Amino acid sequence: MNREQVCVLGAGSWGTALALVLARSGRRQVRLFTRNAEHVAAIHESGENSRFLPGIALPENIRVSCDVDQAIRDVDACIYALPCAAVDDYLPLLAGADYPVIAACKGLHPDSLIRTDEMLAQYIDRSRIAILSGPSFAVEVARNQPTAITMAAENLEFAAAVARFFDDTNFRIYLSDDVVGVAMGGALKNVIAIAAGMADGLGFGHNSVAAAVTRGLAEMARLTEACGGRSDTLMGLSGLGDLVLTCTGSLSRNRRFGMAVAQGKSLDMAKAEIGQVVEGVRTAMAVDHLAGKLAIELPLMQSVHRILIGELNIQDALVQLMARPEKPE
Repeated sequence: MNREQVCVLGAGSWGTALALVLARSGRRQVRLFTRNAEHVAAIHESGENSRFLPGIALPENIRVSCDVDQAIRDVDACIYALPCAAVDDYLPLLAGADYPVIAACKGLHPDSLIRTDEMLAQYIDRSRIAILSGPSFAVEVARNQPTAITMAAENLEFAAAVARFFDDTNFRIYLSDDVVGVAMGGALKNVIAIAAGMADGLGFGHNSVAAAVTRGLAEMARLTEACGGRSDTLMGLSGLGDLVLTCTGSLSRNRRFGMAVAQGKSLDMAKAEIGQVVEGVRTAMAVDHLAGKLAIELPLMQSVHRILIGELNIQDALVQLMARPEKPE
């Protein structure tokens, strides 16, 4: 049997979980790329990605490598699961290829203010781009627990075509042609999750977290519409679904980061405690700048950024948010 060849760039928890989904049917060979040769050696020795997903064995049809040129050569599809900060290092290598590239990262660039789809489109034709986003903790996906997620592309037929690579019955994919909305939902929910984590870290109750989720969703929809996306997309898996998971789940990196900051830890200490990239920090900066550029108010998300850069005390931010004039919801 000739197996399809699929590459996953990024052997963190999410990239590895997606590699497991791709490999489960046995119909394809998965090349899992990591930037660290020591990481490759450790995975080969243990048969698992013990750094990010301990206790979950990798099947024989997942091959781990730190040779990116070999990983991306002659494949049927490539999944980009590295942090958004690394796109300029790796996406140029995919520019001359003709296979689909599926973005599995979430964020906004803090300097250029561009979305994930725009990051990819700098190097890859939009006809080859799809975005995978939704409520999905990596460890639960890796354990084959039921998950529903969104695949977005400008063409629904293309979205359906790339979704077929993920033919695991416990990984249910819904399709969308609102690339902007799906990209924004995946990025912005991380900022709200930091806010929810701060509320938890300060010892507030469920009311505060519910308020952060609800008002955060309204801000997400406002900014998404201003960027050309559809607000109804934010009511689905890649918006509300991902937001609820990230704001309430104990596995959420952004939520745990917000808790650590609220408990008095420095940004560096909080990041070190998480041990993985916290995309919400960079995205909060981008949101604050984007709100200024578009002349729209995003009080909750802008407050998160200003707390993180030391311009605003958490308690002062709470007072300011609660003292805002009454207005229709």
